[in-house]
Amino acid sequence: MKLYMLKRIKHWLYFLPITGIVFCCENFTETGVPKTELIGTRVYTTDETATAAVTGIYSRMVSGFGGFANYRTTLWGGLSADELDNFSTDMSQVEFYENALSPTNNFVGNLWSEPYNYIYHANAVLEGLENANGISPVIRRQLRGEALFIRAFCHFYLVNWFGGVPYITTTDYRENSLASRLPEAEVYPLLIADLEQARELLEATYVTGERIRPNRHTATALLARVYLYSGDWLNAETMTTEVIDLHGIYELEEDPDKVFLANSTEAIWQLRPVAGNRNTVEGYSFILTAAPANSALSHRVIDAFEPGDIRKTRWTGSIISGNSTYYYPYKYKVRTGSELSEYYMVFRLAELYLVRAEARARQGNISGAGKDLNIIRNRAGLANTTAATQAEMLDAVFREKRVEFFAEWGHRWFDLKRTGRAGTVLGTVKPGWQPTDVLYPVPHAEIQNNPNMEQNPGYE
Repeated sequence: MKLYMLKRIKHWLYFLPITGIVFCCENFTETGVPKTELIGTRVYTTDETATAAVTGIYSRMVSGFGGFANYRTTLWGGLSADELDNFSTDMSQVEFYENALSPTNNFVGNLWSEPYNYIYHANAVLEGLENANGISPVIRRQLRGEALFIRAFCHFYLVNWFGGVPYITTTDYRENSLASRLPEAEVYPLLIADLEQARELLEATYVTGERIRPNRHTATALLARVYLYSGDWLNAETMTTEVIDLHGIYELEEDPDKVFLANSTEAIWQLRPVAGNRNTVEGYSFILTAAPANSALSHRVIDAFEPGDIRKTRWTGSIISGNSTYYYPYKYKVRTGSELSEYYMVFRLAELYLVRAEARARQGNISGAGKDLNIIRNRAGLANTTAATQAEMLDAVFREKRVEFFAEWGHRWFDLKRTGRAGTVLGTVKPGWQPTDVLYPVPHAEIQNNPNMEQNPGYE
């Protein structure tokens, strides 16, 4: 991929400041390794420096004010679907809300380049560990597993935003500069292969005591989602059960207010904020103190809650400005303040119950699906579902997913697309909606720089 992104990476590798992608980890900066050897052999001579090369990727994911892993994926997914109303005058954001994206949209460019940036560094870790000396076998296995997980995680979001994408497994600039897009049907087996290998390599425990670095169960959780998205219901059920049955490690928080706290019992993987003066960008950006200037929850989300659903009162907030009431996501409750109490939630147990409920319903196990669905409903203060047929159960699962995972990682946007409901749902609320809007455009710079890169239909 001469991918505009890779041009920038080539530059960053030698001129990145000490707070950059790999050097944002304190342990790494203490080694005194020159910046010009960011992915060189000296990085992989001790357990500490090799570990820092991986943990630095996580830090970079959340170091900026709104990126792929903190706020932007949630914002763009919410605007593209029917979760968030737009109040910004920034045309690059308006285009997401109106589903009228331009290939030159700078935010689209970031959605492409940022995950590929992390993929590049994950590949650099894998290559660096291959012939490294001085790395203990246990650390080598763990870091290889984490790098494979990062690679799969980033490719998963890319394929769901853009459709077919290049699946990059090397740091070779010449090879990547001409990489072509693989069809979605070819991307998913590669995701599965990386995640299966990651599962074999990763420890079952959390290596730091906090839930901020992927373990075996994190890879299993993503694999369950991948199987669901690819229509492999049996394996989706199998993978979710493997994690759900780990009682004592993962438990649903009884109190919804505790779900998004650091190291909550529901958390399978979180990212630790690194920016000062706030906990999460979501909390800072979504919580309203005046009439919205950027975004607010759509009334469609508020109207989707059943009477008595405590998620409406615990996970949404409101503010009155003039004669209008505006609602906002209130899952993260700290807007400002440097004392960390909330971490970015990436995977949580509730998703696995709903993945298994859908997988079971797809296989005709209506009773089993209902049991999983009711666990989530009961936590929200709701009675058991009355769904009795497969169609009713699937509809009930989709409705539950909507109110459980609103304003989280674009779940609603992805679910509408993968289930074929995007046109039906969004066509009635989005003027000018076209079937091709389900995919974002490949950034114009990528088309210009790579002769093998093709644009998505509707954006030529």
